[in-house]
Amino acid sequence: MHVKKGDKVKVISGKDRGKQGTVLEAFPKTDRVLVEGINMVHKHAKPSQENPQGGILNQEAPIHVSNVMPIDPKTGEPTRVGYEVRDGKKVRIAKKSGEPLDK
Repeated sequence: MHVKKGDKVKVISGKDRGKQGTVLEAFPKTDRVLVEGINMVHKHAKPSQENPQGGILNQEAPIHVSNVMPIDPKTGEPTRVGYEVRDGKKVRIAKKSGEPLDK
């Protein structure tokens, strides 16, 4: 996958196109990511021990990884991802600026 947990991404297609957020969780087996504030859905919850009131909750749902692009750290624009070996480690680099995406 070209994105990881903690990456700043921009949504490039779908109902939230143009919005930015941080990847909260990645699901490599299903090629999906959970992005903060993106793809909000209503979840109907029964009253329980931790939520005695119950009701309708708003929460993020996973979106397909092909619908997001990482933000270039230098320019702040969405960029494609390349891979290079630097100091014996494989790192992700931004195609637009050549800056490494991994800290």
